[in-house]
Amino acid sequence: MEPTPGPVDWEEVEEVVSNAYFEHELTPLDDVAPSLRLRTLPLGPIRLARIGWGAAVSIRSEHPGAYAVNIPLSGRIAAGNGVISEVGQAAVFRPDIAAPEQKWTNDCEIVGIKLERDYLQREMSRILARPDLQLPDRVDLTTQAGQSWMTLLRSVVEQLKADESLWRNPLVAEQLSGALTTSFILAVMPEDADPTGGARPRIIKRVLDRLHEDPASAWTTAEMAEVAGVSVRRLQEGFREYLGVCPRDYLLDLRLERIHEELAVGDATELSVTDVALKWGITHTGRFAAAYKRKYGVAPSVTLRG
Repeated sequence: MEPTPGPVDWEEVEEVVSNAYFEHELTPLDDVAPSLRLRTLPLGPIRLARIGWGAAVSIRSEHPGAYAVNIPLSGRIAAGNGVISEVGQAAVFRPDIAAPEQKWTNDCEIVGIKLERDYLQREMSRILARPDLQLPDRVDLTTQAGQSWMTLLRSVVEQLKADESLWRNPLVAEQLSGALTTSFILAVMPEDADPTGGARPRIIKRVLDRLHEDPASAWTTAEMAEVAGVSVRRLQEGFREYLGVCPRDYLLDLRLERIHEELAVGDATELSVTDVALKWGITHTGRFAAAYKRKYGVAPSVTLRG
């Protein structure tokens, strides 16, 4: 994530966070100097932010042009006398609508996600096949689906410090934004929001044809569902029913085959395993190496050396 130098006064704090996350009006509720903690990561149509003010504050914002999902890691955020969100609960704010005044406790720190309005609405339409649905104002993250999504989100946030250059690779950013957005939508929307029928073999074949034509593309499950003309849930059910695997696992296996073919005839003095893996759409080299060894019984470097 991009670290931000500590501002020296509250006006500067407001300006820094407005530029990094959302424009807002900030009012400190404690008579203390600012102690801002802010790190951000742009991922194409979404942006992650980790924010802590170091004091009790009041925030007003209309969240121009984008949805906001604010998830407290500590403390709580309240509107009036009612709690909006605390640990285990997320608050969702719609774009271009004045939100109620938010009062943050002095120990509150959040992970926030900024999702461009048109992008999120398009993804909801593709994933759920329902363009008319609205996100709830609050999300319970203690459910099984909510916990799974939080595990994914935390893994991204925690690992960002280790190798920023990898996360800034456009291919990686596209995969991460798609995974975070798709899993968020599936976690927060009710099961009955998905009215479309099951994916038939003909529809599955349509997706398989596209994957075999271009396995290196940064495919998301939502994009595969769009090709099939069904929702993500129905596509996943169809793959499991007719192929015995989920779409992502099928795509990984296809990429492994292409990588294996190239490594088997490649020259170790001219090729690297990492370059070949990236060429075929692999972005997590550690998981790739483990999957390759499970499939072929040797490390990819052994195949390359012949």
